[in-house]
Amino acid sequence: MPSRLTTSSYAVLGLLAIKPWTGYELTQQATRSLRFAWPKSERLLYAEPKKLVEHGLATAEEESIGQRVRTMYTITEAGRVALTEWTATAPQPPVLEAESLLRLLYAENGTIEDLTAALEAMAAHATDLHDQVTGINASYLDGQHPFPERTHLSVLFATFQLELFDLMIRWVDFAKTEVAGWPETGGVGMDDRTIELLGHIAARQSVLDQVADGS
Repeated sequence: MPSRLTTSSYAVLGLLAIKPWTGYELTQQATRSLRFAWPKSERLLYAEPKKLVEHGLATAEEESIGQRVRTMYTITEAGRVALTEWTATAPQPPVLEAESLLRLLYAENGTIEDLTAALEAMAAHATDLHDQVTGINASYLDGQHPFPERTHLSVLFATFQLELFDLMIRWVDFAKTEVAGWPETGGVGMDDRTIELLGHIAARQSVLDQVADGS
């Protein structure tokens, strides 16, 4: 039996719905776009197209280019149907993977300097990604989108990414200020500032509850 389709399978199937690709081209396109929403797909790109072929959702045809042989993957009609059905299903909850936040959770095992460096690395990564997304989208104004009919999707997608990266950068500035007031990473516990921050969190929850109640 073919192995089970995953979200990464549909990520690749979505690319094939745009046009046929070779395995190398799929990797390049994933680096350009998918990594901002589903980075897992990059690691699985060479396995996923073969899985789609096993399910009859794509075809694989070898082509000779000089001395090289490459495999071209093309979506089938069954693949388009499967992709349409997938878009109507409930998506998985969002998952944030950030090692800097993990370093924060276990910061008592290191120093203030270690934690600050981890936070600064988070901001640097967010700034780099922000610049990459901005650069890619700025080129669209010059007509450089490879699939012009999909520009509205790419740009709306980019607005989310840029808001997220801006949030990360602002939060790191806030967190660094908080950490700078700690005598050390461990043992601070429920001090006055922690109680104040908890008060802010509770106030947010109260607002959410009022909105939910329609008041």
